Amino acid sequence: MSATPAPADDLIVIGKIGSVHGVRGEVKVYSFTDPIDNLLDYPHWTLRRDGEVRTVELVRGRLQGKVLVAKLKGLDDREEARAFGGFEICIARALLPQLAEGEYYWYQLEGLKVIDPLGQLLGRIDHLLETGSNDVMVVKPCVGSLDDRERLLPYTDQCVLQIDLAAGEMRVEWDADF
Repeated sequence: MSATPAPADDLIVIGKIGSVHGVRGEVKVYSFTDPIDNLLDYPHWTLRRDGEVRTVELVRGRLQGKVLVAKLKGLDDREEARAFGGFEICIARALLPQLAEGEYYWYQLEGLKVIDPLGQLLGRIDHLLETGSNDVMVVKPCVGSLDDRERLLPYTDQCVLQIDLAAGEMRVEWDADF
């Protein structure tokens, strides 16, 4: 395991190590990719937790229920594996696949100003939530926003009118009073 990861601002979190699995040093992994086993397509991970950063190599992994079980190179003991719990699994942004026109990664949307049809600033996208029917944007108030309300907006074609990453803005069809 190496201690020379990619620069921190270039890293994207794609999962998190949970608990140990079995007695041979395997770990349970919660994937943030869709589908969840896409995380296994990346053989080199940068792990990050509480200021500690290290790089590891994935030897193998498998889907088991709603989590993944992963074997990391050099990690052969259950107690050693226990120390990896809570580490975020990151990869370099450049490793993400290119998306089609009009598709975005969540990290690209976070921080965008959200503007309603009247030109009012509703706030900034703080993060997104995955729900059963559609994703939801959590819009928190910011300097210059209409009010101090947090809003939950659906990430749907009906709500999202335009995304301008260069301007850092998203135009939405949303009533500020709702």
